[in-house]
Amino acid sequence: MPNKRSAAKRVRQSEKRRLMNKARKTAFKNAVKKLFKAIEEGKDREEVLKLYKNVQALIDKAEQKGAIHRNTAARKKSRIGAKVNSYLKSLEEKVS
Repeated sequence: MPNKRSAAKRVRQSEKRRLMNKARKTAFKNAVKKLFKAIEEGKDREEVLKLYKNVQALIDKAEQKGAIHRNTAARKKSRIGAKVNSYLKSLEEKVS
């Protein structure tokens, strides 16, 4: 338990921030899972691109708010993008 009023305020603020960061991280992790599930199920191009755009937005938002480091965000977006691109390329090859 903090002894000073300012220390107690910092505890309250830290707890609020922790919960918000956790919510942001959970949101983008769930969006990534949803995207990978769509890829696994062989969904169409439009749906995958819509989910991919949403994932990118959530990762960017988490980065802007400080929930994740900018390099972590860049790495995740890069890896997810590579998987989406390879899936879309395989879809095009099936059509051809």
